[in-house]
Parts: sequence; C-alpha cells; structure tokens
Amino acid sequence: MSDTEMKNAGQIQEADEQTKLNLEELMRKYDTESRFRILSGWQGKLVALIAVAMSCFHFYTSGFGLLLAQKQGAVHLAFTLALVFLLYPASSKQSKTSGIPFYDFILGAIGVASAMYLVVFFNDLVTRAGLPTQTDLIMGFLLIATLLEATRRISNPVLPCLAIIALLYCYFGRSMPDMLAHRGFNVARIVNHMYLGTEGIFGTPLEVSSTFVFMFILFGAVLEKTGLGKFIIDLSLALAGWSTGGPAKVAVVSSGLMGTVSGSSVANVCTTGMFTIPLMKSVGYEPYFAGAVEAVASTGGQIMPPVMGAAAFIMAQILGVPYIEVAIAAVVPALLYYFAVMVQVHFEACRLGLRGIPWKQLPPLGPLLKSKGFLLIPLVAIIYFLLAGYTPLKAAFNGILVSFVLSWLNKETRLTPAKLYDAFQSGARSAIGVACACATVGMVVGMGTLTGLALKIAGAIVAMAEVSPDGSLAALGASLFSLAPGAEVTAETAAMALTKIFTLFFTMIASLILGMGLPTTANFIVTSTMAAPALFLLGVPPMAAYMFVFYFGIAADLTPPVALAAYAGAGIAGSDPMKTGVTSFKLALAGFLVPYIYVYNPMLLFIDVEPFYMAQAICTALIGVFLLAMFTIGYFKAHLAWYMRALAFVGAICLLIPGTMSDLFGLAVLGVIYVMQTAKAKRLAA
Repeated sequence: MSDTEMKNAGQIQEADEQTKLNLEELMRKYDTESRFRILSGWQGKLVALIAVAMSCFHFYTSGFGLLLAQKQGAVHLAFTLALVFLLYPASSKQSKTSGIPFYDFILGAIGVASAMYLVVFFNDLVTRAGLPTQTDLIMGFLLIATLLEATRRISNPVLPCLAIIALLYCYFGRSMPDMLAHRGFNVARIVNHMYLGTEGIFGTPLEVSSTFVFMFILFGAVLEKTGLGKFIIDLSLALAGWSTGGPAKVAVVSSGLMGTVSGSSVANVCTTGMFTIPLMKSVGYEPYFAGAVEAVASTGGQIMPPVMGAAAFIMAQILGVPYIEVAIAAVVPALLYYFAVMVQVHFEACRLGLRGIPWKQLPPLGPLLKSKGFLLIPLVAIIYFLLAGYTPLKAAFNGILVSFVLSWLNKETRLTPAKLYDAFQSGARSAIGVACACATVGMVVGMGTLTGLALKIAGAIVAMAEVSPDGSLAALGASLFSLAPGAEVTAETAAMALTKIFTLFFTMIASLILGMGLPTTANFIVTSTMAAPALFLLGVPPMAAYMFVFYFGIAADLTPPVALAAYAGAGIAGSDPMKTGVTSFKLALAGFLVPYIYVYNPMLLFIDVEPFYMAQAICTALIGVFLLAMFTIGYFKAHLAWYMRALAFVGAICLLIPGTMSDLFGLAVLGVIYVMQTAKAKRLAA
C-alpha cells in the first residue's frame, strides 16, 4: 500500500471514529437510556455476562416454554434491576468511566433478591394469598423502592414521580375532593396489591415486556449485527436517491424500514440520521428541514408494521386479540403517514429546485439485492409466521433462527459466536428501559384498579367535553352539520357530535402532555387506562380508541416544547432545535389528523369492512393527504398564494372525513388548484 493510500485509509478510519463519538454524545444528550457507564475489566465482563444470560433465558423460554406469568416477569425484572444499577449512575454528574460504586452493587442485589423472592417462595405465596406475612411486605417494599430508583436512572424523574403520586393517592384517598375521594388503603394493602397481585408491578405491561417485547428487541439486535442497517440505507439510496430531492426520500424510506427493528424514535434518528441528514444538506435542503424530515420519518417507525413499537404488543394483550390484528389495523394509517411525509419532501425539493443524486454515485440495485437481499427474508418470515397463526413470541424466536441461518450466506453478514454474543448483550441492554417503564407504570394501573380512579377520569373527560343540547354551541353545530346534503340534524345530535369531538381533543392533549415526560410505552399504558375509556363511553370501537392514544403518545416526540426526536435531528443537522421541532410538527400534521379520521371511519383500521367503501375511503384519504402536503409546504407546480393554501386545507379535510358529498367537494377543490397552478406555472415558464 502506498503512503497516499495509507494516509487516506487513516483519514477514513479517523472520520469513522469521530462519527461514532459524535453519535455517542448525541445519544447521551437526547436519549436517557444511552447515558450508561463505559465499563472495562472484570466489571465490564460481569455486566456483559448478565446481559447475555438475560437474553439466553428469554430465548430459551420463548422456544421451549414460558414460566408462569408472575415467575417469568419476576426473573425478567431481576435481570433488569441488576443491569440498571450496574450500568446507570445515580447522577449524570458522575463520570461515565469511573466504574461501579459499592452501593450500586448493594442496590442491585436488593432488587434481584426482592424480585426472585416471588420465584423461590411462589407456592407459599399462592397458598397464603391475601394474607401476606411481614417478610412478604418487606420484600414488596424493597422492590417498589429499588424499581422507582432504577426507573429514575434509566428514564427520567417524571415516571417514578407519577408512580409515587399514584401510591400516595391510594393511601390518602379519604382526604381527596369528592370527585376523587375513595375509602383509602393502608400500607400493607397497597404493597400487597402492587407486589403480590396481578394488577400492579407484575400486571399486563410487565408480562408483555417479559415475553413479546423482549424477543422482538432481541430479533432487532440480531438483525442489526447481520448488517441490515447499512443494507437498508444502501437499498433506500438505490430505490429513491436518483429522484427529485432523493436524499430526503432516502431518509423517509430507510428510517421507516429501520423503525421495524428499532423501538426508539431518538435512537432511530441518531443511527440513520448520521448518514441521511448530511446527505440532505449536501443537495440543498435547509438544516432545520433535514433534521425535521429525519425526526418525522424515524418516529413513524413505531407505527410501521410488521414490527411496531412495544406499546402495540401491550395493545394486543389488552384487547385480547392476536398481535397480527393490531399490525393489520395499523397498515392504512402508517401508509397515510409516510405518504404525507414523502409528498411534502417532494414538494419542498420542487420548490427549491433540488435534484437527485447522480446515478453513478448510487449503489446499483441488482448487485445489491443479489449480494445481500436475503437480509430482508427474516422480516418477510416474521410476517408469514404471524399470518400463519404463530404467537408473536414464537414468530420472533423463529425469526432469530432464520436470521442466524441466512447470515451464513455471505461472509460479511455471518453471525459468528462473537457477533451473536454482542447481539445478545445489545438486545438485553436495549430492553431494560422498556422493562422498567412497564413495571413502574404497572403501579399506576394498579392504583386505577384499586381505587376505581380510571372510571372517574373517563367520566370527568366526557363531562368536561359535554355540550348541552339547549346551548348556543349545539345550535351553531346543528346549523353547520345541516349543511351536509341529506343530513337531518337536531340540536341533540349536534350536541352529541360536538361532545365526541371535544372528548377526542382532550384525550389528544392528555396523550401529548404525558408523552412529553413519559416513554411511549408508559404513555400508552396510562392513557389507555385513564383516557381511552372516555372514548368507549361515546361508542368508539376499542381498537380505534387505543390506536388513537397510541398515535398521539408517539407524536409527543415531535411536539414542542419537548420534542426529543426533533431535537436529536437538530443536533445532527446543526440547526435551531425549536425551529426543527416546529417543522417536524408541520411535517407530521397528517399524523395528527388521521387518528380523528379512523375514529369516525373505523374501516381504515379494517373494522367492519365493506370493500367498495373501504377502497373509496383509502383513495380519498390519500388524495386528502396530497392536498394537505400542498397546504404545509405551500407549493404545487408553483408557489401557492395564501388563499390557495387555505383552499387546499379545506379540500384535504373534506377528503379525509367520510362521506361521498364531502369527497366530491374535495376533488373539485383539487381540480381547481390543479388548473390554476398549471396556468401559473406556464406563465412563470414563459
């Protein structure tokens, strides 16, 4: 090798190391789960062995039989607490390379002992159910305390504070105002319910975390080690890099695909964004717009079938339906979301006159698919297993086996023992944040079932949103709704319609506010317990109600002032965080409107499908999203005047809401805009 080649190789290696360093710093800044200790020596080996043992335990039980639900959850939580106290310092001010202090070993041991107590003495605890001994209560108190501290370290103070408020509410119920009052419970009763019951720490959220969620996270970690991430970016470049504004479309495609194996919006932004954001900037996109595109595309990964965010598995468990039904229900909303983002980046590229990447600089599609196309087979296999009736647990287990076998088809992708060891370690470390959130939010759910607060909140939301049939608002609503041809509207029906709209709005606000401080999974569990029942009271189908709060919990990552995914994108792009956040909100506008649409038209979730009307609803919704993109970007063939943008927004709403007459009006609006903008473009060209 010549001196020049050696020098170039050294520069490339140095650039790669600098990129990794920047990625690590960004992750630490915006993703609390990335603020772990960098361990070496025997401490690093100990943590690695515990993480690998955790993955091996879950891999074995998923393939050869689970333990009883509480035992499975207890072992899962014991591993989680051990890893959190060994990996995460008590304060962010502590050095990330200072090693593990002795008190964290003690806390980890206490957490493991209090969780494993349920496994070791399970038969005795079942025999004396409802009559806990003093030892039972002490172990329960220790688990609650260590769990709250572990969640504070790996997440943020909001979730443990919410759990503490829930526990205090259980105790001080008699002192609450009339609407919130209950008879109150002593400490023994609260600890017994949260620790030994099936509706507290070891409830449905932790049960799902210890089974489906962990295995899909492990599946994603295994796929990542095969080189799927780089292949997805190369494939996206080959498919979309040549088109107008190609790099932004590459970001949308690659982030959507990566989202199927990554459950974190921020992590997705940081991994794919390190490549796509500089690429977008290089062809002329503004830095804030590039960061916003990556944030919106990465966040949407959690709603992208077949492998969605952890909350989707919990939704399936709560609904009592196979996970594949939730994944199928999410297909059309995810399609509308990503179609909206794709159209907006196209219009922005047209507005700025941006071109794609020259063909010579793109990886050739044929050779790429020939050499590494088999990496997509595990994702196809997952879909097959789910459609064939396998449980998500068994589907993920089989998917890992398929990934391992296929990886040996190419020398670069082979899952050697060292790579498999790293994958099992990475999978466990990625899962502990979800486990802590699920266990802690279980106490909030347990508070709701113990005190009956969930039903009270649902009633309060409906009462707050209720519109009186005798009021002026109902009369105004009746006059507006009566504009729809063929509709016979009275003040009573208008009042009911307005009540439903306001209830949806208040539920959306609650989901967004909670999402600013809670992880997506915890946010969904709280809102599905506290807010979704309000939608049930108004006749909204359960699937639509849960999907509604699920979407807005995810959208919180894009909603200022706490838009973590957008701020991570801004960090990579070097742009103003707030401007990037506002742009993210604008680009994700379809994601804020679509949930309202499928509440009113559940066929978009494949509920009570009538093929003709389903096809009509999907087609008109896609056209509505197209008009919405004109409104947000302000461009179609030429710059849109303000009144044309307003007209596009009205047309978009008419096409999105169900109804033939409203669809026809929206199509007429599209025709008017098309004719006027085509004429304007010709005048400008002349």
